[in-house]
Amino acid sequence: MPMTEVLLAAIAPPNLIPTGLLVFVLLYWLTVIVGLLDLKTVDLSISDHNHFYYDGHIPHDGISTSWLNGALAFFNLGRIPLMVFLSFVFLPLWAGSVLVNYYTGNTSLLLGLAFLLPLFIGSLFVAKFLTLPFVRLFTALEKDHDAGAVAIGKVCTVLLPTTTEQLGQASVRIDGAPLMLNVRSTNAPLAKGETALVIDFDTARRCYLIEPYNAA
Repeated sequence: MPMTEVLLAAIAPPNLIPTGLLVFVLLYWLTVIVGLLDLKTVDLSISDHNHFYYDGHIPHDGISTSWLNGALAFFNLGRIPLMVFLSFVFLPLWAGSVLVNYYTGNTSLLLGLAFLLPLFIGSLFVAKFLTLPFVRLFTALEKDHDAGAVAIGKVCTVLLPTTTEQLGQASVRIDGAPLMLNVRSTNAPLAKGETALVIDFDTARRCYLIEPYNAA
């Protein structure tokens, strides 16, 4: 399908909803890239008590059944950021909608909506398999965070400059072995080679907070 036809198909009535969802995730990733939002600003986690929560632990008491938690876990939700999963859902949903409506010659919004349900279900399963590598990645990151928890209160050396807004990198020695941390300064900018103190972990930005340290 030529690019011009793809663009025309994307704004055709049967594909408006999938196109809108795709644009939504593209805008989200753009804001993440420029630093306006964090990867886990909008997130979902599953507890062990048959409830699921938005990040920030605001309970939704109306949805507390174990089967729902099982379904969320089956699709890797709770193990990867919500927006990562939705990105892998909306992209095949959009592609499937464009292709189905194109090859069936459909221009009806109502028929396009009828196609969406099976396409959405199919996209959920596609997303499950496409996100499997990310499950391993984020599991490894969580393990790194657990290991890095012992770094709080220790002195580190700045490897990449950091400010209150710009993420940097620092190295701290744990039992003689260097541990690399993503860091952000709590006040003054810190340049490469400076010494700093690890004081906390920022769960929103998923980085460690450091401040200048002078042993003297």
